[in-house]
This record gives sequence, C-alpha cells and structure tokens, in this order.
Amino acid sequence: MKLRVKHLRKQFTNCLAVSDISFEISTGEITGFVGPNGAGKTTTMRILATIDQCTEGWVDIDGKSILEYPELARKHIGYVPDSLPSNSDMTVHEYLDFFARAYGIKSPKRQKTVESLEEFTNLVGIREKYIDSLSKGMKQRVSICRALINDPDFILMDEPAAGLDPRARIELRELLKILCERNKGIFISSHILSELSEICTSTVIIERGRLLKYGKIDDVVKEVSSNKRIIQLKTIAPNPDLPNKLVLQPLISNISCSGNLIEFEYEGTDVQAAELLSFLVKEGVAIGSFGFKQQNLESIFMNITKGDVQ
Repeated sequence: MKLRVKHLRKQFTNCLAVSDISFEISTGEITGFVGPNGAGKTTTMRILATIDQCTEGWVDIDGKSILEYPELARKHIGYVPDSLPSNSDMTVHEYLDFFARAYGIKSPKRQKTVESLEEFTNLVGIREKYIDSLSKGMKQRVSICRALINDPDFILMDEPAAGLDPRARIELRELLKILCERNKGIFISSHILSELSEICTSTVIIERGRLLKYGKIDDVVKEVSSNKRIIQLKTIAPNPDLPNKLVLQPLISNISCSGNLIEFEYEGTDVQAAELLSFLVKEGVAIGSFGFKQQNLESIFMNITKGDVQ
C-alpha cells in the first residue's frame, strides 16, 4: 500500500509553508522526514492527517484521494503529534478507551484492543495514572498507543524523540522496528539524524517548504557522494604546514582542520587520490589514516541544506 503526495502546496497569509513537494510512503518501510526548523514538516504532516487543508495538490492512498474522502485517512493513518494535549482529568486507560469509542470499536472488542495495545507499548503499569503526571517519554508512548487503536497502515510521527532520555529513545527505536516488521508505513520527522540513519530505508529532505532530495537513503547517498566527495586525513602529530601544501594541489577545495584531522573536498578519482597520498608520504607527512569520508543522512543534510528558515 502506498501513500502518495503530489505537488502539495500550502499558503498561509504571509508565508508559503509548503511549495510543490511530491513523494510517496510505502507500508513496511520507515521514511525519515528531514529539514531545518520552519521547513514545513509539521504543516505537511497535518495535511496528510487531514487536520489542515492544502492550498493545492493531491494526497491519495492507492489512488483514492484522502482530501476528497478524509474518512479514508482516519481509517488508514495514525498521527502522533509533537506533544500530547493536556488531559489533567483522564487516566491513560480512560484516554485510550475514549479514542477507541470514537473509532466506533464496540465492547468487548474495545476492551481487548485497548488492553492489547497497552501491553504492546508497555503502558500496563501506568494505565491508571493521570496523563498530566507522566514523563515526556511515557506521554509519547501514550500518543503512539492512541495512534494504533484503529490499526492504521501508516503512522505519521512528528518529532517523537524530542526531549526523550537515551533509554526512551532506544525503546522508541525498537518499537518502530517492530511496527515496520508488522508492515506499517512509518513517516517520522526528527532532528536526531544519526538515529534516523539507523532505522530509515528512505528519506524526504525539505527546506523552506521545497523538496531537496527524496528516495532510498542508499540512492541519495550515492547521488550526493558522486557530486561531492570528502577526504579525511589524520596525521600522527599536528602539521600546521600541511593545509598550505594541500591548497596548492589540484582537485582540492574547502580545506578544514581540527587538531590532527584535516578534511577537504576532492574531485579526483580513486587513482588520483592514491597518487595524492603517495605525494604526501614523499613530502614526509606522517599519516595515521587517509580515506574518503563515508556519507550518511547527517552529512547529506549538512551538504544540501543552507539552514534557511521561512
């Protein structure tokens, strides 16, 4: 099953929040939604969840528009916002039971559904606690549990790891992997790119509401790497004269130094890189390591975004 976004646009009074972006999400995959603050990620997710309306564009599930048939989104899509609404007078179980009733799940199936999800998301021990008394991590578990009540095919998650401690982030990551194995399509935004790299198969990168890159992470890495390769050179001891030697060499640009580590962009082939290494050795440079820097989601993001906000 696929959730397709085509030429999506959202215009507020004084701001074009989303500008002509297109991508698709598949069940059984985790797609990372990446962009600086103010890039339009939350706006896009709220449109996909049919909370907000787009100005122009199309969103469909296997060819059927959720903009024309919003009840389709409520059947197939679960939404986890960046924060859980305040509910000082409801326990965890009451909150989840309320949404199960809202989805029209009748008893005794409703009771079994809620209890099963409480167990799956490890909420059994706090089911009688009031929501406002919970930690950030526990509130996120409640929010995920609520999003799963109608057994959706797609789950949209807006910064679910924000503010979580390391243990809670690890537990969230493992939970997402299990959901993916159960053939759920996960669309997750996060600023913790190193963690997204570990669990995502695809990525959508936007800035100022515009699509920069979209596709399988491996394909995006290859595309970006072919245009801009970075060599990391680590010397055994500091060598302050080395940058001056490198700047005189062809195919080298954007040299940066940090202690014994030097990085620079290199436009040459692997054979030319080997010749450069041989030259440096002959020049008496004591090299500890030399090689092309492995690109990942974090380095791609830094390479193709400018940090602009709207």
